[in-house]
Amino acid sequence: MINANTVRTPAVAGMFYPANGHELRTMLNDFLKETKSYSEKVPKAIIVPHAGYIYSGSVAASVYARLTAARDTINRVVLLGPSHRVPLRGLACSRMAYFATPLGNIPVDKAAIDEISTLPQVSTLEQAHAQEHSLEVQLPFLQTVLGDFSVIPLVVGEASPEQVGEVLEKLWGSKETLIVISSDLSHFHDYESAQKMDKLTSQAIENLRPEDIHYEQACGRIPLSGLLQVARARGMHAQTVDLRNSGDTAGSKNQVVGYGAYVFN
Repeated sequence: MINANTVRTPAVAGMFYPANGHELRTMLNDFLKETKSYSEKVPKAIIVPHAGYIYSGSVAASVYARLTAARDTINRVVLLGPSHRVPLRGLACSRMAYFATPLGNIPVDKAAIDEISTLPQVSTLEQAHAQEHSLEVQLPFLQTVLGDFSVIPLVVGEASPEQVGEVLEKLWGSKETLIVISSDLSHFHDYESAQKMDKLTSQAIENLRPEDIHYEQACGRIPLSGLLQVARARGMHAQTVDLRNSGDTAGSKNQVVGYGAYVFN
């Protein structure tokens, strides 16, 4: 029997996505069906948005659909997202045994948490995880496209790209490990201004240039920059799969939030 005190329960189910498991699975499958099926190489790392599913779910699905071929290969997910509620230095891990969604419980890779906890920039801070949506909204997608897997959830606060990159390198693994960076793009600009800004951000991502991405361009700029630095050092290739904003999906065009989906190989 699972001890309830060792489970991180959903904080935004019923708000960012359906709290009912059947409704959630139906919504996810509908998003994935709308995307093209790809026979291309399964990405090693992805960047995905983290807004409510009606706003960014279809953009996220464009990348998650590319993981279905690795359903039985990927069994560990390194998941990084920005802290929206709790100010912190470095990266916050969790000592919970499971992260739960309406689709079930996902085990946390305790051995990996122990390994990175030796780094000075990594600390345990459950408060950073308790209400954080940037990681949570990725979990149902992962549960839908992958088989059995464990997760290494990290909320990123004030840190350098080098500090994030050191953690990623330590957890990089091989084909069994997927790196997921959760980040929205520009916030609350008019439609045309957001398009211009988000296009520049996408170019910086494709060119693996974290130095060209500034605070206002991506709320997950810090974990994103860490990935770009590692990708550049490893000679990887980045590709934009989808780039839209809330004015394209489910909102007005007066003040929009940008969403991009990217793959790295």
